[in-house]
Amino acid sequence: MGSELIVRNKQIVGGTITEVVVWRVSPSVPGCAHSFKYRFYFGLADGTCIVRYDNERGKGDHRHIGDREEPYQFVTLPQLFRDFNTDKAAWFDKGAV
Repeated sequence: MGSELIVRNKQIVGGTITEVVVWRVSPSVPGCAHSFKYRFYFGLADGTCIVRYDNERGKGDHRHIGDREEPYQFVTLPQLFRDFNTDKAAWFDKGAV
């Protein structure tokens, strides 16, 4: 599988961790109709996952909200960033910080 790193960013702020990693891959990840392999993670420093978007062989695109996993409809890379940031902001809006 050929791959090109598009973005890799990790931030630790106030007891939270945000990590975004995106590769352009060829061929596509089985189960996905696009050419990206990605992992978007937001959680607490103690290892608690708040929200994670990823795609993996066989499962395709999906997201985790806490312990719940559900399918995710990938549209575009910019939309993926928006969706992740919306879910992340929702956690802050709940006053969970």
